Amino acid sequence: MNDVTVLVCDDNQDILSSLEIYLTGEGFRVFTAKDGLEAISQLHAEPHISIIIMDIMMPNMDGIHATLKIRKEKNIPIIILSAKSEDHDKILGLNVGADDYVTKPFNPLELIARVKSQLRRYTQLSGPPPKDDVLQSGELIMDDQKKTVQVDGELKSLTPVEYKLLRFLLENKGRVFTSEQLYDQVWGEESLGADNTIAVHIRHIREKIEINPKEPRYLKVVWGHGYKVEDIKS
Repeated sequence: MNDVTVLVCDDNQDILSSLEIYLTGEGFRVFTAKDGLEAISQLHAEPHISIIIMDIMMPNMDGIHATLKIRKEKNIPIIILSAKSEDHDKILGLNVGADDYVTKPFNPLELIARVKSQLRRYTQLSGPPPKDDVLQSGELIMDDQKKTVQVDGELKSLTPVEYKLLRFLLENKGRVFTSEQLYDQVWGEESLGADNTIAVHIRHIREKIEINPKEPRYLKVVWGHGYKVEDIKS
């Protein structure tokens, strides 16, 4: 992991120091920031940062606004930290583009495991290889070798989780999958909150690939059963 750089952003110096020790011990290079503005500055100064651990409640610029700004430029994994455990805060973090969510207080070893899991996903090292380099439904085209998604010839920017979720559904066009099945495929683990998590990511993907997200052509819900990508012949 010595070629992987982690940016940890938190206004609590004890948390910064603790995570820096644990992450460095795992072979990561670590940069730290104490608020969202400093995190964005670090990201511009160090373009090879691979993943971000971002606190929500911080002065100057909080983690939500920082994540929104970062998502306009980069699709690297972001793990949100928060002292709050309500579903609203988890969904808010996912809504602005975070890939995972950890509630304080947390076990540093669990957080490191989540960091490694997100990095595996981002580099496409987990899961079975795609059946074809190019996956397509109508004018929705995914080139898995180039890691691009386009609709009607226009490139779309997806986060790593959104990409993997859409890829799985494109590989299985026409098949319906429950939220739990999709969560297991993308996160590789069971979750009691799969419905909310998947619903948020499905909505984000629709907003990016559909002309009218409320009347989707490609990514559809089968009420009471789950989600599918329509098999549209080009």
